[in-house]
Amino acid sequence: MRGNGLFAPAQDENAFTDILFNALLGFAFMFVVAFMLIQPVPTDGKIDPKAEYIISAQWPDNHPDDIDIIVEDPRGKMVWFDAREAGLMHLDRDDRGRLGDTMTINGKDVESPINQETVTLRGVMPGEYVVNVLHYKAQTSAPVPVSIKIEKLNPQLTVSYAGKVILNGAGDEQTAVRFTLSPAGDVLDVFTRQKLLIRAESKEEALK
Repeated sequence: MRGNGLFAPAQDENAFTDILFNALLGFAFMFVVAFMLIQPVPTDGKIDPKAEYIISAQWPDNHPDDIDIIVEDPRGKMVWFDAREAGLMHLDRDDRGRLGDTMTINGKDVESPINQETVTLRGVMPGEYVVNVLHYKAQTSAPVPVSIKIEKLNPQLTVSYAGKVILNGAGDEQTAVRFTLSPAGDVLDVFTRQKLLIRAESKEEALK
């Protein structure tokens, strides 16, 4: 009798136990090494892939006037403050000048000076897009410069267009840019030939 057991362990059992123990040690070692090699995925500079294009209109900070962006897609559908979604387009922000720019945080009023409206294209529909800006309400009598930018997000951020228009009072609607998207999502043509969208629609309603 050896130790507390009645029978000595067989040699096969000893060999199996050694192999099992060494295998567990190997798995534990590989797990530790893999954990040490894990690196956090960098997120700086990454763009949300859910949108293909961002179209933005921006006018001077703290300006009280209400400027609206209107975008028409190749099928004639329009997105603006009265229709925030149309086809693959979405109006992410309807900026009304100073109105609604103040919010209360922890009992204190915080005001955002930035005036900007943004439309996103959530996919690629080939054809011509028309981007207009409308001077909806004027609190001042001076002309308002409005900067228009079209940014392609994928596979990396690139500026497809940047320009400026001058609005001259309430009711003034101007075409900032017209551009054509290819089936692959590339901008083929960019020009500024005028095409009324909201004012033309109002005239049609008046004639009915």
